Amino acid sequence: MNKIERKITRIVNVGSVPVGGGFPVSVQSMTTSKTADVDALIREIELLETAGCQIVRVTVPDNDAVKALTTIKKSTSIPLVADIHFDYRLALAAIDAGVDKIRINPGNIGGGDRVKQVLTAAKAAHVPIRIGVNSGSLEKTLLDKYGHPTAEAMLESASRHIDICLENNFEDVIVALKSSNVNLMIEANRLFSDKYDFPLHLGVTEAGPPWQGTIKSAIGIGTLLSEGIGDTIRVSLTDDPVQEVRIGFEILKSLNLIQRGITIISCPTCGRADVDILGIVKEIEEKTRHIQKPISVAVMGCAVNGPGEAREANLGIAGGKNVFLLFRKGTIIEKIPESQAVDRLLEEIEKFSVSDPLSDTIEEGT
Repeated sequence: MNKIERKITRIVNVGSVPVGGGFPVSVQSMTTSKTADVDALIREIELLETAGCQIVRVTVPDNDAVKALTTIKKSTSIPLVADIHFDYRLALAAIDAGVDKIRINPGNIGGGDRVKQVLTAAKAAHVPIRIGVNSGSLEKTLLDKYGHPTAEAMLESASRHIDICLENNFEDVIVALKSSNVNLMIEANRLFSDKYDFPLHLGVTEAGPPWQGTIKSAIGIGTLLSEGIGDTIRVSLTDDPVQEVRIGFEILKSLNLIQRGITIISCPTCGRADVDILGIVKEIEEKTRHIQKPISVAVMGCAVNGPGEAREANLGIAGGKNVFLLFRKGTIIEKIPESQAVDRLLEEIEKFSVSDPLSDTIEEGT
C-alpha cells in the first residue's frame, strides 16, 4: 500500500498529545453535557476516552463553567480544551484553571490590551490556542469583500487572527477552517496548507445526522488526509460523541494512517448467500469494540469471493449452506456448523489479540 506523504507542520503540544510535526493524526470530540454539571461531564469524558478520544473540548460560556474546569481537569486524564467565544475574561480564567488548550479567535475578544492579556497568559502557561474559522460566521468585512463565504475569505480570516498572534509573539497556534459545505472546506484547507505551516485541525462542521454526516466527514476529512494535509480531526455529528470518535478512527484506518482495532472485511450479501451475514457482522462488531490490537477479520457469505478474502485476513470465516470454514492467516483450521461460527470466530479473535506480535509475524512468513 502506498504511504501518504504528510506535510510536516510545526509541532504544537496539547497537554501530552503532540499535534503536527508528522506525529500521528489525533482524534478529538466535544462534550454535550453542560460543563457546570461536573459529574455528568466527567462521565461523558470517560466514555469518550474509552472509545479512544485523544483530545476533548468542553464549552465554557460562563463563570459557572469556569468554576467547574479545575475539578474536571483533575478528574480526567486526556487533554482538555476550553471552547470560548468573545469574553477574554473566560479565557484568562480557563488558563488559570489548567486547561491544555483554548479555542478562541483573537480578533473577536476586544481591543489590543485584552488580546495581549490572553496571549501573554497562554504563553506563560504553555497553553496553545486553536483559531477556528467557520464559513457560517465570517467577519462582515470579508462577506462584503467576497460577496459570500469563499475559500479565499476563510483563508483571509485565518490570516487576520494569526497576524494578531504573531504581533504579540505568540506562535503556539493550531488552525481549523470548517464548513458544512464539503468542497468549500477542502479548498480552504488546501489554500491554508499552501501558505502556512501551522498544524491543521480538520472537520466538516454541522455535518448532520449519522448517515449523512459520516459520508460528508469521510469525504472532506479523508480527501485532505489523503493529500497529506491535516494533523488532528473531529467528526461533527448530530449523535453521541462516542460515535464521532469511532468514525474518526475508521477514517484514519481506511487511509492506513493508524493501525488500531478490528477491521472487518465483509461481503454486502446477495442472492448467493445462504447465511445471515448481516446479523453475524453486527454481533462481531459489537463484541470486539474493546480490542485495540490491529486485526483484520473477514466475514464472507458464499464460495465465490469468500475463501479468497478470508485467506487474506488475519482471521476469517467463509460461509456455505449451514456450514463455515474458519481461517487463520490463510490456513483453514476448522469446518464448523453455522450455529457455532460466531462463537468460534470470537474465540480466535480473543486469542489473536493477546498473541505475541513477533510470533504472529513468523507464522505469516512460514
